Amino acid sequence: MKKKVLSMLMIAAMTGSLLAGCGGSSGGGSDTGSTSSGDSAEEASSDDSSAEGGDNSLSVYAWDASFNIPALEAAGEDYKNNVDSNFELNIVEQSASSDVENAITLAGSSGDYSQLPDIVLFQDHYFHKFNVDYPDAWLDVDDADIDWSDFGEEKLSYSMIDGKHFGVPLDNGTVVAAYRTDILEDCGYSLDDMTGITWDRFIEIGKDVYEKSGKYLVSMPADGNDMPYIMLQAEGVSQFEDGQPNLTDNETVVKIYETIAQMINENVLYMPNDWTGYTNESIVGDMVCGVMNGNWIIPTIEQVADNSGKWAITSMPTLSGDEGYASNGGSSFYITSNCKNPELAKDFLAKTFGGSTETYDNALKNGGVITCCISAGQSDVYQEGVDYFNGQPIYSDIVEMSSKVKPIEQSDFHYSLRNNTDTAIVNMVNGMAVGDALKDAQDQTVFEMGGN
Repeated sequence: MKKKVLSMLMIAAMTGSLLAGCGGSSGGGSDTGSTSSGDSAEEASSDDSSAEGGDNSLSVYAWDASFNIPALEAAGEDYKNNVDSNFELNIVEQSASSDVENAITLAGSSGDYSQLPDIVLFQDHYFHKFNVDYPDAWLDVDDADIDWSDFGEEKLSYSMIDGKHFGVPLDNGTVVAAYRTDILEDCGYSLDDMTGITWDRFIEIGKDVYEKSGKYLVSMPADGNDMPYIMLQAEGVSQFEDGQPNLTDNETVVKIYETIAQMINENVLYMPNDWTGYTNESIVGDMVCGVMNGNWIIPTIEQVADNSGKWAITSMPTLSGDEGYASNGGSSFYITSNCKNPELAKDFLAKTFGGSTETYDNALKNGGVITCCISAGQSDVYQEGVDYFNGQPIYSDIVEMSSKVKPIEQSDFHYSLRNNTDTAIVNMVNGMAVGDALKDAQDQTVFEMGGN
């Protein structure tokens, strides 16, 4: 393992791996009322018909024909069938989430928002930065007819500015700790043995499993290592404090990084070079008996048909041994200042993604989108057992777990810090003292934030 880490090249920019995990690519079209698709945000923006809705129509930018687009189609049909039979949802498909970000940047930089659609789907981790940079691009949805208490506090925190709601959640990024129960059982363990345990106990089990089976418990790519973030969120701790990176002066942060380095060195956590190695080599390639990430990783797990019925999910370990809950990735819908009919947009979002069982049942069945709405997660569809996970009703379990995720301080420089801590982890594994590696990462992040 050390030899593999020693041979690594410089760590690349981080954004790409999260997009891969959250379905950043797309293909195919959509058909809800009226639909247009473009190769880029700029091309789509030039289509006046897509950006200008009539009295009963709305336009929306979204990406991923196999995930987000089917969810929007479900919402469009729901609203058309149950609220307004004349309603049309014009879905303008983007090739990736970056196309939406580029469209906002182009409009905000020019001060001309007239080419934007009524609604955009936007990554949660990026919204605060884009709200600061382009505050005139957005309309709040604070008065939408939505029971905000029906959503987890952590999910809503991404889209709230000064106490006001700006976004309506789409997908649930709650982290699952998924394990091959057949391998655990062969090594003398059960799912209960992995639930409500300390990281120290996790390492003990992982070492034993590796010795007996040759498989790592979990993996995470070196060029997009989200383990620190999700492990710390399960502790209710952020790597930022009052807007600044806080890696060296927080005992919990230091302990988590020490734990990660120990897991790598003791063959509990496998760290391939990149995202492809993470998905194709370690998960699909059967090098691990566990996966710990946002639940959007489930379709990757399910690619191996022969493993059907052998998986189960549970909560994360923590330092204390309490059950841990975290979230990684996800997006929400935002109304732009160019919206021709804000009241219609708010009503559409409220009566679909704001809590409609019909919308979310079909979004789950057709695209695999798991709701963030707690009541919608109690439907019969969500309660159904999933064959691949040995009949476990994992979707209702995930929604329940999402309500327990603790909000932590977020930052516009989330990915900058992740890039720098990726380098720190490699340095730790190669022998650098944890404190020195974290100080380098903290100093570099401060520099990138414009500090000294």
